Amino acid sequence: MSILLRNARIVNRGRIFESDLLIRHDRIEKIAPSISASADREIDVQGKYVLPGIIDDQVHFREPGLTHKANIASESRAAVAGGVTSFMEMPNVNPPTVTQTLLEEKYAIAARTSAANYSFFMGATNDNLEEVLRTDGRRVCGIKIFMGSSTGNMLVDSPLTLERIFAESPLLIATHCEDEATVRHNLELYKSRYGDQLTAAHHPLIRDVEACLRSSSMAVDLAKRHGTRLHILHISTQDELALFDNTIPLEQKRITSEVCVHHMHFSADDYARLGNDIKCNPAIKSREHRDALLPALLDNRLDVIATDHAPHTRAEKDQPYLQAPSGLPLVQHSLNVMLGMYHEGRISLERIVEKMCHAPAVLFRIQERGFLDEGYFADLSIVDLDKKWTVSKENILYHCGWSPFEGTTFRGQVLSTVVSGQLVWHEGRIQEGVAGQRLEFEFR
Repeated sequence: MSILLRNARIVNRGRIFESDLLIRHDRIEKIAPSISASADREIDVQGKYVLPGIIDDQVHFREPGLTHKANIASESRAAVAGGVTSFMEMPNVNPPTVTQTLLEEKYAIAARTSAANYSFFMGATNDNLEEVLRTDGRRVCGIKIFMGSSTGNMLVDSPLTLERIFAESPLLIATHCEDEATVRHNLELYKSRYGDQLTAAHHPLIRDVEACLRSSSMAVDLAKRHGTRLHILHISTQDELALFDNTIPLEQKRITSEVCVHHMHFSADDYARLGNDIKCNPAIKSREHRDALLPALLDNRLDVIATDHAPHTRAEKDQPYLQAPSGLPLVQHSLNVMLGMYHEGRISLERIVEKMCHAPAVLFRIQERGFLDEGYFADLSIVDLDKKWTVSKENILYHCGWSPFEGTTFRGQVLSTVVSGQLVWHEGRIQEGVAGQRLEFEFR
């Protein structure tokens, strides 16, 4: 199928310019002020913006084994409705993705059901180093290490195992960094003080700044000693920002970082209103930490924006604090959160595209995606920057059926999404019978 977009305002490589854009098969064939070729489908996008497809480098789609919460089909559809055309999914499912066989089984599920392009992290444990080292860096995004326990109980706390993975793995290592001893100490302390009166407001005190900084510092030290490609996920504190270098280009960095939309949007003040709905690991912290994250993103200490999309059922979240699981659904609304900051004058549209589309492609060395360039895969969204809409149960596509943004009116809406040349989301509907592709990587 071919698609011709007319009169687009294209946002790409730090520029906004008006042009036509021709898609043929799964590629961008031509970008020019006026294209005379015919196409199977022609769309006039006068006054609308065309962005590269967002690449979300951290999601939890819960399949296999946890499909009462979510699945690859449902969450990939929510993703494309929000302009996310590619995702990288985490291994803490059931059973955990800790063997090559289990890893390829997830790829097979995505090939059958995913509306977006996909990749999956190989999970590390205290005793699966040989499986980890068999991972193909051309077809797998990286290795995931939980250097702090979270949903799924995949904690890697053996110093010898950590040393060997950092020393021997040629792939990018992505880490969840929270110091387990600190978290456990804090938990026992607050349980002794408050017992069953603990609430979500205590979460950033239990999973505190010190826990994050200790673990992130350890990961950076390991990476520097072994020359490892390290990517630290979901930075949530101002104290960790000094660990990251903004003096060299992203292409040359060996140690990189991610910030998630919820850590930039919410603060500890919001627990009073939202409670367990914003309970996540690492915790959403005080305003001073939240307010330090966007400036660090803009000065390139933080490299990419992601979601850590992690849905649970309404019933699970409604349990008392200690029983309620950590995580919240975000992938359908991440661009909207950033467009809110754009409309407030806090970040430009070009920088949003850089951090959500370009930078993940560069950092993970994804082949021919993340940019609106001739010859690249046709992954893009068409966005009306001024259209206002309100999040409600009727327009939430997550399998769990809820969002912390319910009742929020956003300014800016994704009208259409193209994934690998296919019109997947259009006029408020998923176009069935289309499928994403497996991401491939330049491995060196």
